[in-house]
Order: sequence, then structure tokens, then C-alpha cells
Amino acid sequence: MPTALIIGASRGLGRALAEEHLRRGWAVIATVREAAALADLAAAHGAALRVETLDTRDGAGVDALHARLAGAALDLLFVNAGIAGPATLPIGAVEPDPFAELMLVNALAPLRIVDRFADLLAPDGTAAVMTSGLGSIANNVGGWEAYRMSKAALNMGFVSVAQRRRAGRQAWLMVAPGWVRTDMGGPAATLSIDQSIPAIADLLARRHGSGTTAYVNYDGQVLPW
Repeated sequence: MPTALIIGASRGLGRALAEEHLRRGWAVIATVREAAALADLAAAHGAALRVETLDTRDGAGVDALHARLAGAALDLLFVNAGIAGPATLPIGAVEPDPFAELMLVNALAPLRIVDRFADLLAPDGTAAVMTSGLGSIANNVGGWEAYRMSKAALNMGFVSVAQRRRAGRQAWLMVAPGWVRTDMGGPAATLSIDQSIPAIADLLARRHGSGTTAYVNYDGQVLPW
């Protein structure tokens, strides 16, 4: 039974990703801010699901989780946590404190987790972060300026960590889920969670053991930097 560690699984895409892998026969370690968030999944899947509480911004908490998982062999490490921040404001109107929080949650915290947990990744395992197509500089058509910056920073940092930490046949992936109807994506988004997440799980399976680093859309399309 392969094992996935999914960071940020309380709701939305992260929860759906955990549920999809459970459905496919994986053992899942899922982190949430509050343990009760996955009570129904825990009741349905029993020992296949292990729920851990974690605030991704808490460095000491990240280290404590790493210690609790010592000796584990992860087939998938997927960091999903993220916020929109002052997404609709032009960058000239963004205040320093919310911008710093956005960069902490969307870039530094996920990268710190990937770097810290890379030693638990199997030689043919997959490390992945949930990024966004809005992180593409080539495809930038304006809007969501601070958010775009945070995801571009995430992508750049992830490749840097991959260059230093990737080993064996590991795949290191920056995955854009598409525009999905979630609390962040809103009701006008073009995709449902049920369209995005199974496609992401298929993508992860195809790329597993490929020894590549890639910035990819949910459907497997390689995205331009």
C-alpha cells in the first residue's frame, strides 16, 4: 500500500486529494488545522487515514511532525496549503503585513516543508506543491498581482529545492489545478473539484518515478514559466 503525506487537507482541493488517494487504495497521512475536519473520512477509512494537526507557518510544528514520521517512506509528498491574500488589489495598494503573510503561507511555508520532508521521500517517490497557472510569467494577462507573485516565488523556490534534494527517480512537480469551484476559485470557475482532482491523481501516477521536475497543469499539460 503506497503512502501519501498531504499537507493542507481540511477542505477543498486538499481534502479531495486525500479522499481520492484513499479511494485508490493508498494510505494517507493528512494534515489539518483542526482534527475534526476529517472526522467523517477517518470513520469511513479507518487505519488507512492518519490525521495530524499542523499550521504550516509553525516551524516547530513542522519539525515535530517530521519527528513523528521518522522512518516513514513516502511515495507522495503533496503540499496544498495556500491563501488568496489581497488578490484583487493592484500591487501599489497592498500593505506590507498582508503581503508578508501571503508570501509566508504560499511560498516560504510550503518550500520549508518540502525541504524538511525530502529525506522521507522514497527513491522513486513524488514531491509536489499545489501552485497555479497564475504563477506563469509568460501567461500573465494581469490581475491578482500579489497572488501571482507568491506562486511564481513558490515555483522558483521549488525548482531550487529540487536541484538540491531530488534523488534517484523522484518526480518533483508544481501542479496547477485549473480554475476550480472552491472558496478561493468562486462559483464562476470552469472546473468542479471532481473534474480537477482525479485528473491530478492520474497525472501524479503517470509522472511517478520519472526523475523529472515540471510545472504542469492538472491535465498534464506543461505550463510555460
